Amino acid sequence: MASYFLALSTLLLLLPSDSIINSINANPKAGWKAGVNQQLSDYTIGQFKRILGARPTPQSEKKTIPLTHHDRSLNLPKEFDARKAWPQCSTIGKILDRFCIQYGMNVSLSVNDLLACCGFLCGAGCDGGTPIYAWRYFVHHGVVTDECDPYFDTTGCSHPGCEPAYPTPKCLRKCVGGNQLWRQSKHYGANAYRVKSDTYQIMAELYKNGPVEVAFDVFEDFAHYKSGVYKHVTGQYLGGHAVKLIGWGTTADGEDYWFWCCLLIYCHPSQLIANQWNRSWGDDGYFKISRGTNECGIEEDVVAGMPSPKNLFKVVSESEDGGAASL
Repeated sequence: MASYFLALSTLLLLLPSDSIINSINANPKAGWKAGVNQQLSDYTIGQFKRILGARPTPQSEKKTIPLTHHDRSLNLPKEFDARKAWPQCSTIGKILDRFCIQYGMNVSLSVNDLLACCGFLCGAGCDGGTPIYAWRYFVHHGVVTDECDPYFDTTGCSHPGCEPAYPTPKCLRKCVGGNQLWRQSKHYGANAYRVKSDTYQIMAELYKNGPVEVAFDVFEDFAHYKSGVYKHVTGQYLGGHAVKLIGWGTTADGEDYWFWCCLLIYCHPSQLIANQWNRSWGDDGYFKISRGTNECGIEEDVVAGMPSPKNLFKVVSESEDGGAASL
C-alpha cells in the first residue's frame, strides 16, 4: 500500500522547478543555465513522462542492424550546423530532411502514417517506441506525405502526450485529398542503420549525409534547460526521448558540445523526427549537450537511414480505384 501511494504522489507532484532551477544556477560547474519553460511549467511528473517514451535499441537487436563506418581521412570542421550546410532545406527541422540533402526536394512526411500504421510494430503507438523500428517501417512500408495524411489533431503538442485524451489514431490508409492516392504518396527509405558510438563516426555521418536521430535519458533538470552546454546535475530519471542531431561545436571555454534540434511540432517520439516541445522550450527550441562523454547516453544509440528515390519522380496515371490522379 505504501508503494502505491508513493507512485501516486509521483504522478501528482509538479516538476519542482524552483529548487532545480536554483540548484543549477547556483552551481558554477553546471555549465548551463536553467529557467522556467512555460509550456512545461505546470506539468506533473506523470504528464512530463507522457511526452517522453523513446526506447533504446534492444541489445539483442543490435547485432542484426547494419553498422555504418566512415573513413577517418575526412577533415571535419571544428564547428558544423546542418542548417547552414544545406540552407535550401527547409525540412532540417522537420521529418527526414535527407530527401532534400540527397535529392534537392523538401518532402514532409506524415506523422500519422508512422504513428498509426506502424503502431505497435514500432513500440507502443502514441505512448512511444524504438526509433530504429520506425526507420525499418520507413524502408519496408514507406511513409506517405503530410499532405496525404496530416497530423491527427489540431492541438499538437500543447496537450501532455497522447494518452489518455489522445489515443493512437486508427490506420485508415487513405489520403484526405480526393486527388491523392495512399500507395502512390508513399516515400521510402533505402536502408536503416546504426552509427557507431564514436564521436568521429557520428560527426562524419552528419557531415556527409545529414542529421541523425538518437534516444537518450531524460532527467528532471533537463525540463528546465535554457542555455549553455547541458550535463545532468540533479533530479530523477524520467524516461527516454528522441532528438535530431544537427551540428557540433566548442565553447569559448573549450567545452565540446553537440547541437540538437528540438524545434518540432508533433507528439510521438518513435517517429523520424527530433523533439516535440516547440520553440518555447530551451534555447528557441534547440539545446547543446556535452560532446565526447556520452552524456545521458546520447552517443550510445545513434540511428539513421538514406532516402530512396522510389515514387519521388513518378507520375501516376491510373488510380487504385480506376480514376486518374497525378503527383
